[in-house]
Amino acid sequence: GVRDVTATVESIPLIVASILGKKLACGLETLVMDVKVGRGAFMPTQEASRELAEAIVAIGCGAGTKTSVLLTDMNQPLADCAGNSLEVFEALRLLGGHGKESRLHQVTRSLAQEMLLQSGLASDAADADQRLDRALDSGEALERFSRMVQGLGGPGDLAERAGHYLPTAPVTVDLEADRTGFLSAIDTRALGLGVVELGGGQRNAGDAIDHRVGLSHIAPLGQRVEPGQPLARIHAADRDDADTVSQRLRRAFDLSEVPIEQPPLVHATLRQEDLS
Repeated sequence: GVRDVTATVESIPLIVASILGKKLACGLETLVMDVKVGRGAFMPTQEASRELAEAIVAIGCGAGTKTSVLLTDMNQPLADCAGNSLEVFEALRLLGGHGKESRLHQVTRSLAQEMLLQSGLASDAADADQRLDRALDSGEALERFSRMVQGLGGPGDLAERAGHYLPTAPVTVDLEADRTGFLSAIDTRALGLGVVELGGGQRNAGDAIDHRVGLSHIAPLGQRVEPGQPLARIHAADRDDADTVSQRLRRAFDLSEVPIEQPPLVHATLRQEDLS
């Protein structure tokens, strides 16, 4: 695109214009956004991510939309999977009230809580949490998602028959640790590129996407692993693809001899009153 050839992909004014233009045109009263921080983030540094978040809040609020941004950690994948069908399976699982200990649930919950508070639908954090638990535990969240899918022309019984509609890869290969250690760093960008190499994303416009492929069982930061223990499971169209990606992804996982301190999941929440 134009921003690629003019070296303005990381231009914050252009990023904010691209992000907020459509949203403000919709006439939103309240907007809550998630800006990533870390190795898998769009912005190269934590300082740049915060600068982007502050610009979004300032311009959104200046345009009359109550805007807040959560700065959330992307030094490891949000879920233990990456890939089209695999991520839909995981989303359905969480909407069904399962996996409340997962990073994906916790980040989504933090965003939803902020939405309820900023829009005035919840009086405080405890009230917001009760509303969120009720939506998940009653099945209302999953039922609402099913209605959205059906409204967009998808199957109304996706939640009940996900395995029928979501294709699975014919080949799975575990990427195994070759030594003992604690998982100290994950190159999340490399994981994403690995999914693309498997066919789960586009290198060029018009490329076909293989919805079956991806990664699952991705080990979390801080986990102790032994030789032969899986760091991730590769879902591929064939064994050659799996082996090629396995070799490249091995460099995406760093092991240390001592445990690491876990980074916070939500680094900060920025609202209009937080701007200098």
